Amino acid sequence: MKIAVVGAGLMGRAAVYDLARAEGITKVGVFDIDSQLAGQIARKYGLKNTVSGRLDAGNTVQARKLFKGYDAVISAVTYKYNPGLAKAAIDAKAHFFDLGGNNSVVNEEFKLNQRAKKAGVVVIPDCGLAPGMVSVITAGDLARFDRPESLHIRVGGLPQKPRPPLNYQMLFSAEGLINEYYEPVVAIKKGKKTILAPLTEIESLTFGGIGRLEAFTTSGGTSTLPKTYGKVLKNLDYKTIRYPGHCEKFKTMMDIGLDNWNKIKVDGAMVSPRSVLKQVLDNNLSFGEPDMSLVRITTEGRVKGKKRRLVSQIVDYYDRKSGLTSMMRCTSFPITIIALMAAGGVIKARGVVPQEKAVDPAYFEKELRKRNIIIKRRWAK
Repeated sequence: MKIAVVGAGLMGRAAVYDLARAEGITKVGVFDIDSQLAGQIARKYGLKNTVSGRLDAGNTVQARKLFKGYDAVISAVTYKYNPGLAKAAIDAKAHFFDLGGNNSVVNEEFKLNQRAKKAGVVVIPDCGLAPGMVSVITAGDLARFDRPESLHIRVGGLPQKPRPPLNYQMLFSAEGLINEYYEPVVAIKKGKKTILAPLTEIESLTFGGIGRLEAFTTSGGTSTLPKTYGKVLKNLDYKTIRYPGHCEKFKTMMDIGLDNWNKIKVDGAMVSPRSVLKQVLDNNLSFGEPDMSLVRITTEGRVKGKKRRLVSQIVDYYDRKSGLTSMMRCTSFPITIIALMAAGGVIKARGVVPQEKAVDPAYFEKELRKRNIIIKRRWAK
């Protein structure tokens, strides 16, 4: 199997690390607009089967030529490039997977369904942590019910030791974080698709050994789940987990206009507040300290006529041995597993397909366990 990774950032690095050590892999390619960086990542995170090169993610002609030498392609660049990269991969007859995170972009990718089917490949967007891994786990959990009714997903990436004032550190791109806090939130309430405002509906929750946390609405986490299960579930929602007080403080910054793309004049220069916010976050919240990833999926419904509730939970920590953050592992390993499943013939679906329909949860979770990402389940009253 030969798999290419586009993007040598944090998530691309973890993808290269995992793929290079996967059974059956003969070649891993890491490509970035900065060829020197791509080479450094290939040497640091890859093995002898790893090569590198330059690729402008916006150059679909170049991408198409490059992808012809691979069975599958993983996009670890910002979501705006994914439709173009997906087209290039389809034309090269390579399977394509991305980390997604933007509903509008994902909808554009689904328009490529017939094109992908004709090429005999599968395209699966949103294959990170959330959206991503939680969708596959959810599919397995819902299948345990005769009549599922409600699904509540809570996910967060946090520093193990919070630092005021936001009690947060940058674990992935600032653009991705702002997008989650800015875009509309898709949910299901009382059987109807509902659009919610982000950074609202704050609730309190606790994790053993960690203490009290908060969760609030953010965009993108439900991905394709509302469409897939819209006629099955009465309620479906997704919230992001943070330390208490984070939501209110960040919302204040958004409310005064720091999320705005429209440029304003500052000291004679035209700049967008959003660009400033991105840079400030990167400059001031990139501590590089040990992190953790928290996942709690609560499914409610009927089993043999009785009302039951199933809780699936992950608590994952920074891996000192590999040097990979928990966010890198929990975001990149799901996409590498899915890419390996497709390239190895385990995934039979063709076209643009939601992962909850294409990926076998049992096989997927077995691969997560191999990478020490452990799901703990319990039936609650």
